[in-house]
Amino acid sequence: MMTMKAAIRTQYGPPEILQLKEVVRPLPDTQQVLVKIHAGSVNRTDCHNLNATPFFMRLVLGLFRPKKPIPGTSFAGEVVEMGTTISSYKPGDRVFGFDDEVASAHAEYLTITEDKLASIPDNVGYAEAAVSPEGAHYALNFINKVDLQRGDNVLVYGASGAIGSAAVQLLKHLGVEVTAVCSGRHVDVVKSLGADRVVDYSKEDFTKDTQRYRFVMDAVGKISFFKCKKLLQPGGVFASSDLGFLAQNLYLPMLAPLLKRLFGNRYTIFPMPVDIKASLLLLQKLMAVGDFKPLIDREYPLEEIIAAYQYVEQGRKTGNVVITVGN
Repeated sequence: MMTMKAAIRTQYGPPEILQLKEVVRPLPDTQQVLVKIHAGSVNRTDCHNLNATPFFMRLVLGLFRPKKPIPGTSFAGEVVEMGTTISSYKPGDRVFGFDDEVASAHAEYLTITEDKLASIPDNVGYAEAAVSPEGAHYALNFINKVDLQRGDNVLVYGASGAIGSAAVQLLKHLGVEVTAVCSGRHVDVVKSLGADRVVDYSKEDFTKDTQRYRFVMDAVGKISFFKCKKLLQPGGVFASSDLGFLAQNLYLPMLAPLLKRLFGNRYTIFPMPVDIKASLLLLQKLMAVGDFKPLIDREYPLEEIIAAYQYVEQGRKTGNVVITVGN
């Protein structure tokens, strides 16, 4: 029986519940791929999964305790073995993947289905590939729900985080004009992502901007439709990556017809993220030609997984945090 090193949790709670243990290495079933992990990530999704917040996430993760004891949603590594129905990959192939319902990526090996996996371009390293999917997948699921045209004006609040930094690059790929809002210490790095204009929120109240936007995206879940409605042009859309105060971002989209009547056809959406495979394939294409490059803040070895979670939970990271696994 072969074993592996993995971060284990048997209950929901803070990072300190994690324990690094030697456990049995998984075996792929007929429809799975066994991946040797070289790099992973700790992100907002991982922190929510660790704590099972908001509470309704337990309907998917496990009501009283985690169904999957090994956390981790995003990873990159190499194929070791395939199930009998798998023909797209072979041993040694470099792959990356994502599963927001937990991929068990904070370990030396994992098994996963093809719909949550893609090949890594030759010019991309394991660390970059591992941290790319989470922020980009959520950003894409917001962007794809808005009928954006080349030249439209879009504002991204929280542009230095994983979702925000991905959104800036993906929006520029579509040819829109991007105004990015972030703290002063991140202005230069956000400019390097392609933002047409960067607003330092510590020096300027972005809500008093005279520009009107087709789309305002809150990438960190800290603002609201009501705070931003004046920034929207008629027909403009607001979306947030978080539930917001009293879960308003979840129920306000249900009131879209009323909001449109009250606020000049301005409204809010809260799309559920779907089609991980499509996100991975687009990232694969963009990374291959250098049109997408994830921001990396820090790297931690798997042995320091608790410290990595503690850092991410502070809410001050720039882009992404990498977990390195093995050699």
